[in-house]
Amino acid sequence: MLSKRLTEKCRLRKGITRRSFMRGAGAATLSFTIMKPSLVSGTEANSRIEVGCIGLGGRGTLIAGMLKEHKGYQVTSVADYFPEVSIEAGEKFEVAEKRRFSGLSGYQKLIDSKVDAVFCETPPYCFPEHVTAAVNAGCHVYLAKPVACDVSGCLTIAEMGKKATETKKVFLVDFQMPTDPFIIEAVKRVHKGDIGPVAMVSSFYTDDGFRDPPKSETIESRLRHLIWVNDVNLGGGMIVNADIHAIDAALRVVGSRPLSAMGCSRVGKSDAHGDTAYVYSLTYQFENGLIMNHQGEHLRNTKRFTCGCFAYGPEGYLEANYEGKAWVHGNRKAYRGGQVTNLYVEGIKRNLDRFYNSIVGGMHDNPTVQSSVNSTLATILGRQAASRNTKVTWDQMIKENEKLEVDFTGLKE
Repeated sequence: MLSKRLTEKCRLRKGITRRSFMRGAGAATLSFTIMKPSLVSGTEANSRIEVGCIGLGGRGTLIAGMLKEHKGYQVTSVADYFPEVSIEAGEKFEVAEKRRFSGLSGYQKLIDSKVDAVFCETPPYCFPEHVTAAVNAGCHVYLAKPVACDVSGCLTIAEMGKKATETKKVFLVDFQMPTDPFIIEAVKRVHKGDIGPVAMVSSFYTDDGFRDPPKSETIESRLRHLIWVNDVNLGGGMIVNADIHAIDAALRVVGSRPLSAMGCSRVGKSDAHGDTAYVYSLTYQFENGLIMNHQGEHLRNTKRFTCGCFAYGPEGYLEANYEGKAWVHGNRKAYRGGQVTNLYVEGIKRNLDRFYNSIVGGMHDNPTVQSSVNSTLATILGRQAASRNTKVTWDQMIKENEKLEVDFTGLKE
């Protein structure tokens, strides 16, 4: 519903990477063969899944373009807070004028227009409300990360994930690193014990951050160009919205959620207008004594984009990168792995395929929901611990049940 145009520093690698697309690259295409004749209840054989796209900024437009070229999907409704964005997207993706919605209530009008699946690509503050409406309306859900900005929102998403499974609907959260074949194999080998018991994990994320201009009379100016990432209540802040890629990958290696976190954070620049921190140093602790360190940095200092994690054991270590190598070094066992490339687009392709095949195959176990909720909560735990400069436990965080509010005064319904 809310417009996003991804902007980011120039990347030297060939192809479309997560960072290079954030400079404003166009939509990619994707095509898969329909595998089964029945897609959703009430549709004819070989008909497409009718999709509504909420949020048509950079990523939303990319995904809508991939859906348009996919043989299994048809974009039939679009919604964005800004009417000009909705109109432009409707024309681009050949959506009927009466199914192009805008304003704060555009998402509900899209859901009421009767679609099989809803794709949510707005600022994450909106996700709990939008997902609840979609699941209650009987729609399949494809959701961007992070799943929410606060604890209350995460718990709502977890509840909706369970309801989707109970009502035989597919609910997928779109992380890219867990889809890469080299990363999958490397993590599998660690879980098999190839490096021995994991003693410590380190995750890291660096980038230039996003534009953060002075605030205007209403929050409307914060709803474009990923400016909302700078606002904790709208986007979760940098650690929740960006660092989550690395923290999620590390948690998948560990295989459990942390018990507590402690650390520090700071703004680190003089021209900030949002309330996020841009520099983080955190230590997470786990039930078995394992330690996880995380470092995050989002300053415009020409440091290139990096994202990934290391896992250290007595017999070797794992390295997994969003852009770079994924492999396992070992004293006795090793995995040469390979180069992770073009993951931003390739990961979406794999997730679109998985979402489609799950709908077609009637697979409603929805395993990505709870893991994504846990990853989002872990970043919120880190945000809280760092802002308070003290140790915060997982149980304490859940009990406090933080709920953030946004002032929509002056915005169009």
